[in-house]
Parts: sequence; C-alpha cells; structure tokens
Amino acid sequence: MDADISSSLKCIQLAGPDMLIDSYDQYNSQENDVVNITPDDAAQEPAEALPRADDFEAMKNHVLVDLPDTETEAEAYHTWHIEKWRTLPRKEHGPVFECGGHPWRALFFPYGNQVDCASFYLEHGFDGEPPADWYACVQFALVLWNPQDPTLFRTHTATHRFNAKEGDWGFTRFVELRKAFHQPWEDSTRHLIENDEANLTAYVRIIKDPTGVLWHNFEGYDSKKETGMVGLKNQGATCYLNSLIQSLYFTDAFRKAVYQIPTAEDANRSNSAWTLQRLFFRLQKDRFAVSTNELTASFGWDTRQIFEQQDVQELSRILMENLEKKMKGTPAERTLPELFVGKTKTYISCINVDFESSRIEEFWDIQLNVRGNKNLHESFMDYIQVETLEGENKYDAGDPYKLQDAKKGVIFESFPPVLHLQLKRFEYDINRDAMMKVNDRHEFPDEFDASQYLSDEARSKSSEPWVYQLHGVLVHSGDFNAGHYYAFLKPTKDGHFYKFDDDRVTRSTMKEVLEENYGGEYANVANGGLGQRQPYMRGYSTKRSMNAYMLVYIRKSRLDDVLLEVTESDIPSHIETRIIEEQAELARRKKEREEAHLYMSVGVITEKTFQAHHSFDLTNYDLETNDPAAAQVHRVLKATKVNEFAAAIAEDLGVGPEQVRFWAMVGRQNKTNRPDQPIKDVDITMEEAMTKYGSRGRPFYLWAETASIDEDGKPGFPDTSQAAGGNSPILIFLKYFDVKAQTLRGVGHAYVKKLDKVQEVAPHINQLMQWDPSTPILLFEEIKFSMIEAMKPKQTFQQSEIQDGDIICFQQNIADLDPSTVTYTDARQYYDYLLNRIPVNFFPKPGVDGPAFMLNLSRKMTYEQFSAKVGDHLKVDPTHIRFATISASNNKVKAWIKRSQNYNLQQILVSQFSSYGGYATHRNDALFYEVLETSLADYETKKIMKVIWLSEGIGKEEQLEILIAKNGIIGDLVNGIAKKLNLDEQAAKEVRVLEVQGGKIYKELIDDFNVAGVNEFTALYAERIPEEEANAPDDARFIYCYHFDKEASKPHGVPFKFMLQPGETLKDTKERISKRTGIKGKLLQNIKFALVTRSAYARPRYLEDDDVIVDLIQDGDEMLGLDHVNKARNFWGKAEGMFIR
Repeated sequence: MDADISSSLKCIQLAGPDMLIDSYDQYNSQENDVVNITPDDAAQEPAEALPRADDFEAMKNHVLVDLPDTETEAEAYHTWHIEKWRTLPRKEHGPVFECGGHPWRALFFPYGNQVDCASFYLEHGFDGEPPADWYACVQFALVLWNPQDPTLFRTHTATHRFNAKEGDWGFTRFVELRKAFHQPWEDSTRHLIENDEANLTAYVRIIKDPTGVLWHNFEGYDSKKETGMVGLKNQGATCYLNSLIQSLYFTDAFRKAVYQIPTAEDANRSNSAWTLQRLFFRLQKDRFAVSTNELTASFGWDTRQIFEQQDVQELSRILMENLEKKMKGTPAERTLPELFVGKTKTYISCINVDFESSRIEEFWDIQLNVRGNKNLHESFMDYIQVETLEGENKYDAGDPYKLQDAKKGVIFESFPPVLHLQLKRFEYDINRDAMMKVNDRHEFPDEFDASQYLSDEARSKSSEPWVYQLHGVLVHSGDFNAGHYYAFLKPTKDGHFYKFDDDRVTRSTMKEVLEENYGGEYANVANGGLGQRQPYMRGYSTKRSMNAYMLVYIRKSRLDDVLLEVTESDIPSHIETRIIEEQAELARRKKEREEAHLYMSVGVITEKTFQAHHSFDLTNYDLETNDPAAAQVHRVLKATKVNEFAAAIAEDLGVGPEQVRFWAMVGRQNKTNRPDQPIKDVDITMEEAMTKYGSRGRPFYLWAETASIDEDGKPGFPDTSQAAGGNSPILIFLKYFDVKAQTLRGVGHAYVKKLDKVQEVAPHINQLMQWDPSTPILLFEEIKFSMIEAMKPKQTFQQSEIQDGDIICFQQNIADLDPSTVTYTDARQYYDYLLNRIPVNFFPKPGVDGPAFMLNLSRKMTYEQFSAKVGDHLKVDPTHIRFATISASNNKVKAWIKRSQNYNLQQILVSQFSSYGGYATHRNDALFYEVLETSLADYETKKIMKVIWLSEGIGKEEQLEILIAKNGIIGDLVNGIAKKLNLDEQAAKEVRVLEVQGGKIYKELIDDFNVAGVNEFTALYAERIPEEEANAPDDARFIYCYHFDKEASKPHGVPFKFMLQPGETLKDTKERISKRTGIKGKLLQNIKFALVTRSAYARPRYLEDDDVIVDLIQDGDEMLGLDHVNKARNFWGKAEGMFIR
C-alpha cells in the first residue's frame, strides 16, 4: 500500500469515493521533507543543517522523530547498494536484514509501479508466507542517496502495522524518474542517480504494542480471540445502554446476584430479569458480539426508544429499581443495596447552642458538579460545602432556642463497596435557553481516599480504609444533540483496562483511560486556532468533546468481594438448557428451509377435530395449531406413498393402517370446503395425490375417515361408486345445535342412501345422541355460510340435492320452549349469529381499574343487547355501563356512545365519515367501558367537571372528576369535591374554585355560578382558602399571580391568588410568597418579580426588593408575574420519560 496515498486520504476523507486523489501533481510537490515554522523573532536564526546520508545515526535521528506515547522495542538500519539500475527487472528485492527478531527487506520497482516514478517499499523478509498471527508495528524511513555525494538524498517516512495480510508498505511515488536521472538535484549541479547506481538505506524502528491494536485497521478483528471478551451490538442509538450493561456485567457480584433471581417459572421474553440473565450468559459464553434486542424488547421499548439517545444515569436508576423488586424474597434480596447504596446526612447545626436537625438518606449514585471544579476532590468538597445561616437568614430552632446562627450542609455517613459517580456534564444554559455540554477539564484519579468526605462519627466507627480504586469510566463523545457512548473497564482486580465500544473490545493504556477523558483544552491548539475536529460534532473545537460522564470506583478492601469469580455453578441451569434448545430449533428450521423443496404440508381433519368444531364447515383453516378443532398439519416428504402416510395417521389415531381412508378436501364454488371423493389409489405418492385430487393454488387438506373391522377382517368402508338403481350411499356430516345451551358442535359422519327420505335419518340421530326414539327433530342443510335451509322430511336426499361431504344440522323441536330464555330459537338464527360474529375487546376507561376481556358478539346486536352481555360478564347492572370508541391513532377515548342512538354494534364500530373531511377513525375491534354509580339514563342528565385539587399550597396537584347536574352550580361542585375527598362541613365551606385560562387566573367562581357558564377550554383549580386570607379584613387587597419563563406570554406552573399587605416591600412579600407556594432557597432567589397587565403583548414591569407592590398597582387588571425557568420542559426532546416495563 502506498503510504503517500494513505496520508493524502486522511486529508481528503470527506470527499466522495470517486474523489480519493485529486491529481498526481500533489505528490510531486512534497519534495521538502522538513518544514520549519518559526515565530517572527526567530526568523534570523540559521536553519539546522541537514545530515549527510552516510552519517547513519544522524540521519536516523532526523527521519525517525520520536512518536509521543510510544516505546521503542528495537531499531536497525541497512543500506542496499543498487547497481545497473536500467538493466534491472521490473521488480527487485533487496537483501534481508533483521530488526526486532523479524526479517525485513526493501521492495523496489525500478521503472515505477504503474507510475513514472521509482517505487520503494519496506516488506517482511520471510521466505514464504509469514505466520498467520505475525505482526509488527513499525516506524520506518527509506532514504535514497547518491553514493558519490551523500548530501544528495530523498527521504520518505511512514508508520504501519505489518501483518500476514499487509506485508509491505511504502511509497509508489518515491521519486520522479525524470528528475532523479536527468535534472540537477535541488541546489546541486549533480544528479541524484548517477552511473545507474544509488544507495537505499532503510531505517526501521519496532514500536511496542501494549494494547495489541496500535495502528490496527480492525479488518477481521476478533474481540474474543484478542481479549477473551465480546462486545454488544448497537441497535441504532443504544451505545449508552451497552456501556452501562458492560459495566454492570463486570461488577461480578452484581452479575452473580442477577443469576440468583428465580426465572425458571417465568422464563419469557417480557421478563427483563430473564432477558438480562440470558444476555449475561451470552456475554460469558458467545464468541461474537451479542445483541440486546431481547433486553430492550422486555423493557417494552419500541423503535423510537431504540433510536433515541437516553441518559445513562436515569437508565441505571430505573434498572436498579426494577431488579431490586424482582430480587425480593430471593437469596439476592439485599445484594443490590449492599453493593451500591451509601448514606448521606443532611443537617442544620446551631453554632451557639447544642441543637441539630438532621435526616439520613440513602443514595445509589452521587451527582457531582464539573463546572467550577478542577478535579474529583474539588467536586466532593463542593458537594459537602457548609452554608452559614446568619443575620436575616437565621435558622428557627423552635422553642426554646428560637432564631439561631447555624451551619447547613450535607456530609457522607457511608460509601458503598461499588461507588457510581455521575459527573454533571450537561446543564441548562440560561443565556442560550438550552441544555449544553460542559467540556471543562475535570481530573479523576486511579485511586482516592474517600474518608475525608465522611463525618467524624463515620470515620471513627470503621477501621477499614476508605480507599477506592477506579474500575470503570463511561465516556460521552459529542455534544448534547449527538454523540456516542463507550466505556473503559477493568474486569479483574490486577488486570488491565479495556475499551468496550459497542461490538469491539480492545485493551487500553492508562493514558487512554485517564488523561484522554478529562476533557478541557487541547494542549497543541495555538492561540486563536480553530481547534480540532470533534467526533459526532459539526465543526472544530478547542476543547475535547470526549470526556468522562460516569465513574465507577470499588473500595480496595472489598475488591475480592465485588470482583469474584462467577463459576458455572452460579449460572442457573435452565438458562443454558433453554438457549441450547433454541439454537437446536434454529438449526432445525434452517435445515427445513434448505430441504423445503423435498417436503409438502398436508392438513388432516379427523372425527375428533370435527367434534371440537363449533362453526361453519368441517374446520376453520385459520385456527391456531393448538386449537382442538384445527386441522393437524403434517410435514411430509413428497415421495411418501399415500398408504405410508395413512399408516402414520392410523398410528396417531390408535387404529390399524387399513382402517384409515383419505378423502380429498376441495373448494366448492360457494366458497365452502368439503370432502369430494376418497383416494382409492393408495400406491401413488403424496405429491401425485395432491396433483390429481387437490385444488390448484390451495393447500392440500384431507379428511381421515376411520372404519371398524367387519366379520371378514376387512374395514367396513361403504362403496361410494354408483350402485345399481342409482341408490348409492352418500357421505354426510352431522352437527347438533343445542337450543338451551346455545351451542353448535360437530357430532360425526354418517352414510345415507340417495333414494332414502330425509326423515329416515332421524332414528339414526336419536340413537347417536341416545335420545328417546320419539324425540321430534328439525333438520337444516348448511349449504354455505349465508345459506342455511330447512330440509323437507318427505323428500329424498337426491331430491334435496344432498351429495358427498354435505353438512346436515339438527336440533330438538322443543314445543314448550320459552323464547325469552334463549337468544336463538332455531339453528338458522344461530348460524346468522356465527356469520355476523366478531370478537370485541373491552378495556376499562383509562385511569380506572377494571378487567380487560374479550366477548364474541354479533354485528347486528343493539346497544341494549351487547351491554347486557357485558353486564353479565362483569356481574353488574347493564344500565350502569357506558361505552366509548377508541382512537386508532393514540388508543385514547374517541367519543362516548349515547344510549339513545339507534345503531347496531357494526355501525358503532365502523368509523363514521366526518364533516371535516376524511374518516373519524377509531378501532373496529375494541371499546372502552366504565361502570357508573348511577344509571346511564340518569348519568346523561349530568356533567363531568374536571378539577385540579391543590392540597399543599401549589406544590401538589390531584386530578378529580366530579359528576354534577348539567344545570348545577359551583356550590354543587364544591360539595362533590368535599364528598370525594372526605372533607368535613367546615372544610367544605373554605373551598374555593378558580377558573384558569392559559396559565393565568381568569376569575374566582362564586357558589351560585351556573356550571353551564364554565368555558370547556379552561381549567378549574380548587383549594382551601389559606388561613391568612380567611382572616383577612374586608378591605384587604388581593392580586392574581402566575409564573412565566422570560416572556410574559409563556406561562407555566400553577397560578394562585395572593393577599397584599399595605406598605410591605417586595423583600418581605417574598417570604410570604415562599410560605404560600413552598418555593424556597436558591429557587426563590432566582425568581424575578414583575407586574404584568392582562393584555396579550404586555411587557413585564420588573420590581426591586424595596418596591411596595400596593403602591405600584395602577388598576385592578394587573397581575404579579414570577419570572423563572420552566423546570417542566423536557430539554432532551423525548416524547416521554425513560421506562422499563
């Protein structure tokens, strides 16, 4: 490979595939081997003299510059004297020499390798092919020089990873032949090549490869072979998941705990514990990168979640919570808290009196600030910094201490064995109004002592050192909008770090783990420079965009407990068994696909399947294979004889092979499928039988008729051929409609004579059903799905046009049947129900508990009929149930169905045409239901009022739905709220209702206000009147308050009503607002207060601390605006939060 071209490709890597090389001239312009760029004040210094080519040590130092972060294993140089240049063959090899235990030689094309330049390469010097796993990382230079004048030379330098596949590397355009032979070389009067001779000196430096991947192109790279570990496949944007999973996998105690979750009884793809166990097993056993598809599917994630970058910290917490629940009651119940949970103490300690208020809290990880902190120690000190409460901000310690100077802060009481540190690399930039990544330099050590961040009491309790060793570094490369995650992990106590980058695992150096992930400025960026191009970012940056995002440390004294050996005995046996079974099944299916042309599928209908059938025809070909009425589908070799297949079926049925006779099922013109004729030639193949008897373009189905052995030892199959006089037997199938049970089922088959009367089949039926011989029977012929006709008893079967395979349905003729006790009184009505039968799914109204279920109903059912069926299923009064259609786009309530509408179920489920264009699409297979406290007739005279109840200031919201009369008043609404919340009579009198529009209070609704006057597009808030307002004088002044973000037209949060005090400055008003809203501390300090009028384009009039609001109000239309960031905004741009099902 040409190293010049390789170098050039790096410069033009953004060009298309047909623009790899601009022109040959670019190589000819590279004759100045060294370019010295010096500052202006050094311009007068003399340039360093170039060495002579025969001063080999000096030339070596000149051409082989030291490569940063590399270590030399061996060096050598060798000179080849080239003679009679123009008489040499097209390709020539130089003498073999040794460096670093490897043989080397020069490869020379005297007339150019398809170019007008001399071509020189360095290649291995093995006699044949080198060993398959041989490689060497080499920095080398080739120097072509004039033996008569060593000051004339040409050099080229390159680095390359030599291996069996890429055994040579060098320079196709080493020197232009025309210039070397015929033009004075540079400033000399002589030529570079004189008398057809020249010297070529090869300088070779073998570079140590501590990671095994130095200058690796990763073509054919095998992670398992090189490192003993495998990676995880990226599904789209799941690199963050891969990093976290690998980190947890190599926390061996965690992996062992996951294996201890009992999943044998719940081993299915929706169980995230089971899929995580499978994933860990595959990481331990597989040879190649493992997919996480099963795991994300068990989380309930769809394509949208898979192609969205998510937050590692959030995923870690949700996964831990999910697994902790699954570990309850198992041997691993306390493992996760014992591994990952530490404790902090939040305290306020009085300085001058002996009083402290504190609480102990658990943490699974620690979030540390990066901005403003140079290293991990400073971040910890920032976390535990102490705030002094004094002056106007004194702490109220209660009786008897009252207001006191105090210290407030957080201190650690314990750290867990495995410490997860989340570095806050993303934060909200108020100037840009967006989330931004913090790429500041932040150093973290390989080891640190955490005892300095513990309380004195915690330090004194434990003699065990609190020294932590780095185990993992999870890295984010890119910016907030795009990026990539990978991880550096140390799988063993005394081993090396490895880089886990999706499906690739490589060994890493400590510089790659630490220094390259600190972030911060590039060391070699000159002042005012553009910086370097960043991966996954547009443009250049002076700061590294790849930096640590999460750190994993393990307490040194607990290393043996955390990084313990996970043996075969730790893996539940059912995991491997199940995976082996699945692999065997995959192999079987693969073999089936390969041999598919040799086989055919044959469906077999038997007496048993027919008796389990409850619908049209002999079976339904769309039934699930586990349905007892489904035809049994067999995979049969096409060359199998019919009698051989009959023997196999006979064995399944428990009869002799001669007792089975096949009838070919054919599709009739009326779209039914019935047995047509018996297959008498049993020596033909199954393929020939399908060709002869089957219907073209349809699957091949057979009915397996069985017969008992007669006295002659032969099966008693009637002869269906034309008998003398035309009175031949006809094969019919009998179905029974049970009027009382309202069911239909297959009974069996029978033979009748063509010339027999229809009524003559009745005694046979009574005997078959073990009924009294005098039982009256009604007979119907099932002609096709939509044609069921009563049969005339006195007609012959021939007159009734009965033929082989026809179906006759019978029922008892019950004279004293009460029609009110059954839905269908004869078979024709029931067949009509079957024809119009549809499965309808019923779901409880969203947000309401209740069972989901499915009922088979008729499309023709009226509202009352299907509501009665639902009421019967739910064991509730059907008049107390209401139904709603379900939106096809979002599965929410589309519209509530009115009971008075004269529609049947079909009309309700089919989407109706909208007057706004298109169809008002809703699901045609499902309805929502809601069980009401009153009848639907009464309910439809009332109205649902949605109210947001504010129970604790404005900090806690509760959604309420109150049912009141349509002509009711707000007082009725308040009574409904009181009843729903169990408020006493006095508390109910203190409830007020506010009408809110666009995040602002529109008005306060009085008790006798008619609810019909409430705008349906406004929100209603209800709250108990604060004590301060309840005791306010009659002349007290009030103001409506609302929140906005920068612009007054961007409201957010919950608005509220507030009482103003005459003469009170804004500074004091803030304290009362803090009590009213629960907003305290820094959040309150960051709020800017302003007076805002109600007009659409009002500009806020911002207030100062010494302003008196009462004095500044100009009219009653002004509101008090609280300008602060809307914390509810989702800056990650996700449609919904992360979740695990």
